[in-house]
Amino acid sequence: MKQTASGSAARLEQLLRTFQGAPSVVILTHDNPDPDALASAFALRHLLENLCDTRARVAFSGLIGRAENRAMVKVLGLEPEPLSTLDLSGVAAFAMVDTQPGSGNNSWVDEWPLVAVFDHHPLKFEPDTIAFADVSESYGATATMMLRYLDAAELELPTNLATALFYALRSETLDLGREAGEADREAYFRLLEQADLVSVARIQRARVPREYFRAFHQAIERAVVYDKVVMTDLQVVAVPDIVAEIADFLLRLQGAEWSCCIGQYRNDLVVSLRTTDPFAHAGRFIRRIVAGLGTAGGHGTMAGGQVPVAEGAYEEMATTVTQRLLAALGQDLSPGEALVRSG
Repeated sequence: MKQTASGSAARLEQLLRTFQGAPSVVILTHDNPDPDALASAFALRHLLENLCDTRARVAFSGLIGRAENRAMVKVLGLEPEPLSTLDLSGVAAFAMVDTQPGSGNNSWVDEWPLVAVFDHHPLKFEPDTIAFADVSESYGATATMMLRYLDAAELELPTNLATALFYALRSETLDLGREAGEADREAYFRLLEQADLVSVARIQRARVPREYFRAFHQAIERAVVYDKVVMTDLQVVAVPDIVAEIADFLLRLQGAEWSCCIGQYRNDLVVSLRTTDPFAHAGRFIRRIVAGLGTAGGHGTMAGGQVPVAEGAYEEMATTVTQRLLAALGQDLSPGEALVRSG
């Protein structure tokens, strides 16, 4: 639901009271953060360091794997810190951004003093258990939510932060073509005027290694079409982000209404699910697929999950996930048709 100006101001005041007196804050993104998580986390840091007497650090677990995401951090001079490198003993408060307790995609520890959560994904915890919670599916990106707080605070946006928020909106909503509402559209065009578009171009055209092209080659060769569903299995992947990227790519197939990509990253089977149906709620589907096996989350047209796999058990688990997906989508468990024919 769209916040009024007075409502945004009231929420900002509540937010600042929540962090008042906390000399040190850690802002935690989801594991393997994407542009929306990174930009939103640095937006919160900008708020806290300018309006509260506190030092805030942005932390993540996993890795920043996708070439564009690494370029965003480098080009815009952002400095997220690996959670494993931080001394957390003196941290007075934690915040979660673009993730939340119970989502299964972060490295949260229950003993840490969590005081605030900001997320645009479906609610997965009891919000009354923490001091400040802003979780709303009405936004296409957490970046849009955070911009409202910056506006309410009347803080000037540094160019690099405006650019980060703009790029986050572009990537999260596919240039307003995926799950974007009125607030996202307003934010997009406002930030377009403030963003450094040369930097945006450098981020979007980031150089990629040969492994990137090998992954796409393998994805296409192994892709199977089941009526309106296209699936592929990347086997072992160097970075988990490529699984989601290829799921997005496969959804461009003419006639496809669902795409799914899986792959093994370290000891997890990673799965990404996409759909062209804005009312399908991919998040519910993927939770059914991994129920009892792992964790998953998502919303309308996009979702992801991870399933722990024992050594040597990936193929069996991949088969199980594939069969569950096809069953959930009402597809016949036939062999399917290869996307491309070899030879």
